[in-house]
Amino acid sequence: LYYEKAMAFVQQNPTDSYPLARAFFDNHKLDYALDAFLNLKKAFPERNYNYQIAQIYGEKGAVEKMFDTYLDMVSAKAENLPNVKHLVSRYISDDDWNDNNKIFRKLLIKRLQNNPQDTWNKLLSWLYLQQKDYTKALRQEIAVYKRHQTDFDGIIAIGKIAFNDRDFETAQSAFQFIREHSTDSDTQIAANYYLLECLKKTEKDVQKIEEAYQKFFTEYGKNANTIGVQVSYARFLAFDKNQPGRAVAELEQSLQNRLNRFDRAEIKILLSDILVFTGKYNQALIGYSQVQTQLSGHPLAQEARFKVAKTSYYKGDFDWANIQLKVLKRGTSNLISNDAIALSLLIDENKGDDSLHLALRSYAKADLLAYQHKNRQAIDTLQQVIEQYKGQPIEDEALYKQAALYKKTGKYRKAAENYLKIIGLENNDILIDDAIFALAQLYDRELAEPEKAREYYEKIVLEHPASIYLVTARKRYRALRGDTPVP
Repeated sequence: LYYEKAMAFVQQNPTDSYPLARAFFDNHKLDYALDAFLNLKKAFPERNYNYQIAQIYGEKGAVEKMFDTYLDMVSAKAENLPNVKHLVSRYISDDDWNDNNKIFRKLLIKRLQNNPQDTWNKLLSWLYLQQKDYTKALRQEIAVYKRHQTDFDGIIAIGKIAFNDRDFETAQSAFQFIREHSTDSDTQIAANYYLLECLKKTEKDVQKIEEAYQKFFTEYGKNANTIGVQVSYARFLAFDKNQPGRAVAELEQSLQNRLNRFDRAEIKILLSDILVFTGKYNQALIGYSQVQTQLSGHPLAQEARFKVAKTSYYKGDFDWANIQLKVLKRGTSNLISNDAIALSLLIDENKGDDSLHLALRSYAKADLLAYQHKNRQAIDTLQQVIEQYKGQPIEDEALYKQAALYKKTGKYRKAAENYLKIIGLENNDILIDDAIFALAQLYDRELAEPEKAREYYEKIVLEHPASIYLVTARKRYRALRGDTPVP
């Protein structure tokens, strides 16, 4: 009865009714609160009560009405877009089959059809990014560009995210679009850089890659504006064509340009990488340390410190490597920090009670041989580790590293055998999901055994829901099962 009287007051006195509307909500009288705020919205259309209304719909479980009200917030004020993304992210997931994802997508598509505007394309692009549907996200960003033809920021962002997540097909589509439509030289050079990087990841014929680089340099030259591509080309020469001498010559030529200290540091790091590749470890350490000193606090200095740690690890100086890694694990760069954590964990877990650290030394030697593209020697060294240290923590690491080398050299059945051995090891919880996913992809891509691939993708979905491979595994599992993709 008292609530009814309060509600009557709200309807008759909207000017003074906000405290009552808030009190209804605070006391979880959601139907009264909703009616009160809807009455306020009707009485004062110039004011924005959408946030409170959406919050109430959410509490009531009326997800579609909640999403629709959030979209009204964006319609009322475009500046609300970041806040709406944050609010919606609480209800959606990375699963495109999730009911909430479907509802939100349906509402966006409906609004886009009724009133095409950038906001709806941007929100759709954002939703597809959460689901790792990079191709669909790219379509939305291209639609925004075609509507205004102003900048490529959204397309560039999608291209970079897709590239970093190894979706090279979508990355190529993004940067190819930019190359074809941009009239700005710097933008074209940046697009070409990523296209060349994608080509290196997808093309096995090194001569075709070489020709693509030469075509780029013919068009844009070797100067300060193309230094990123010059560094990329030197990396290709050293590590893909196994021509470190040519790579060093290219980098020395690049240093003749007027460069800022960051470009010079990047070149110095690569020169040191090549020194490690050719077995000149102490010279490499000097080069890395110089970058550390010259750019203290910069991400490039963090990268150089990590490479000092990695080179020290290759040499068997595990204590010095761990000192460097301890600093990096607190670093601001997530990528370097994660790499540092992984290497530190490898060292700590496998040093053991042996003061000479023989097992870890053998593994580090194999790791270095693999880095130097001495695959046969690396495989043989890892085999010795597997046989001599069976049952020790280093065994699964050696099996996993060897499997990757078997795969690289086309010995897919042997790689599969290794992954199965890792899955079968007792007390193994570190590399288990890595091995399962790698095995699934091996059956899926190289061995053309879709039933087995589906079996192991399913194991990720059902047994390892916290795995970083969950989204990809779930998509491939559904595709192999024959499910109809969500539009």
